Amino acid sequence: MSGIAGKAVAITGASSGIGAATATYLAEKGARLVLGARREDRLNAVVDRITAQGGEVVGAVIDVTRREDLKLLTDMSVDRFGRLDVLVSNAGTMAVSPLDELRQDDWDAMVATHITGLLNGIGAALPVFRRQRSGQFVNVASTAAYIVKSPQSVYAATKTAVKVLTEGLRQEAGPDLRVTLVSPGFTNTEGVGKGASPEAAAAMVRQRDEIAIPPSAIASAIGFAIEQPIGVDISEIVVRPTAQA
Repeated sequence: MSGIAGKAVAITGASSGIGAATATYLAEKGARLVLGARREDRLNAVVDRITAQGGEVVGAVIDVTRREDLKLLTDMSVDRFGRLDVLVSNAGTMAVSPLDELRQDDWDAMVATHITGLLNGIGAALPVFRRQRSGQFVNVASTAAYIVKSPQSVYAATKTAVKVLTEGLRQEAGPDLRVTLVSPGFTNTEGVGKGASPEAAAAMVRQRDEIAIPPSAIASAIGFAIEQPIGVDISEIVVRPTAQA
């Protein structure tokens, strides 16, 4: 199946930011959606908005750090739409801080969300894709996977792991599956600075207000990768503000 219309797409971290923008963009293109996120009220608002505009969408409260939750998400797609064509692994946290602050709970959260969460998605979707002999992983990393800037070392390490795991998955995917890495630069989302140390948060919010691109820019890049003809794999996309060094 080429294009976007009719494809069953599951998205994690879909209640706001890049996830919500991607859901809206794909719904407008005719995708059938299964949206997952932790915040039920925000998730329901996205589902209701897409439904009101005539889209086909269901939502589930999930935590990507739990294997059973990713299995629930993929099963919902198969049960509702008969298949799963794309899994967009987008859930993330950006609780950055200098290492000297020893905010180890934040480190654990980034590892659990970005690395374990990604692997849980692969574990849930890969068997479905193998049975179908078709499917696409779209994994959201960051420009932090390409360059490390203080105080983002742990965040950058986890996003580098996303990049490495995605390339390894691509090499193992075989001729029937597609694997895409999308790496956003500074994007205007509510997650910028959230959970970061006060100094880091203030600096990130200032930079966001100065140069950040809208989440819709990342959504359209994800859509570009999904809409390619059968046999064409957009392996890697980096989207950043022109002002970002």
